[in-house]
Amino acid sequence: MTTPLPESLRVSFLGLGVMGSPMARHLAKAGHRLTIYNRTPDRIEKWRADHPELEARVAGSPAEAAEGADAVVTCVGNDDDLAGVVLGPAGVFAHLRRGGVFIDHTTVSAKIARQIAVEARDKEIFCVDAPVTGGQAGAEKGKLSIMCGGGAKAIEAAHPVMEAYAARIVHVGKAGSGQATKMVDQICIGAVVAGLAEAVRFAQAARLDMDKVYEAISGGGGQSWQMDNRWATMVENRFDFGFAVDWMRKDLGLALDEARNLGASVPVAALVDQFFSDVQALGAGREDTSALIKRLPRKGSAA
Repeated sequence: MTTPLPESLRVSFLGLGVMGSPMARHLAKAGHRLTIYNRTPDRIEKWRADHPELEARVAGSPAEAAEGADAVVTCVGNDDDLAGVVLGPAGVFAHLRRGGVFIDHTTVSAKIARQIAVEARDKEIFCVDAPVTGGQAGAEKGKLSIMCGGGAKAIEAAHPVMEAYAARIVHVGKAGSGQATKMVDQICIGAVVAGLAEAVRFAQAARLDMDKVYEAISGGGGQSWQMDNRWATMVENRFDFGFAVDWMRKDLGLALDEARNLGASVPVAALVDQFFSDVQALGAGREDTSALIKRLPRKGSAA
């Protein structure tokens, strides 16, 4: 393989969703020569309308996006979406140059991450499975935490790209390890959100001053990112933002499948997954994960 890439790169970004759109913006602002692709053209039009000051070439297909690129970044929906844009004769790997970099920020199974890594090795492409955490706010601010699986040289080659939108980049292990680490993250988040929902409802039933309760406990052992960022909005019943329940169920499903493969016991994650299923049944699947509180009846009110 070739040596690590220079700082100014020809980067193609595939997937302009809630997370991908601001990540692509940061790449352009960092001085990289950006190409964008999205399966639905309306998101491309919106991205260009939102960022008229930024230059970006529009590709008509994943194959076209990969042609001439130093690095290709994907942030799509699921395993099937990822396989569709990467593998096969019309995919990224059939057209990305030898020594090029492939970075996947989609949350997918560890299985497909390992499969793609094998394909990349055979084509002499640097490959990193690199799911992110930090939510939409982290993507907008360019302050995401990225957990990376792959070889040390691949991580080194990918750094100049990921630095444009990351506050923290951690090499956690071999191919697939990034995805497994994201599963750990989602197991933690699900359990914390479930506990926070019950805590809010308990405080409301006790007719406590919700602002004072937060002030009292947020500096102690119960403090969490979820508490700091979701306590007030849960109290106000606002959920039209953030990471959707539907996506959390997808991610927890990946974690539960991997746990079965590993023989690991994750009963709390399985229970919380069912709680999120209840929220979907209420029609709140597109709302933030903090909408988990909707499955709990409200009794009492803030003093």
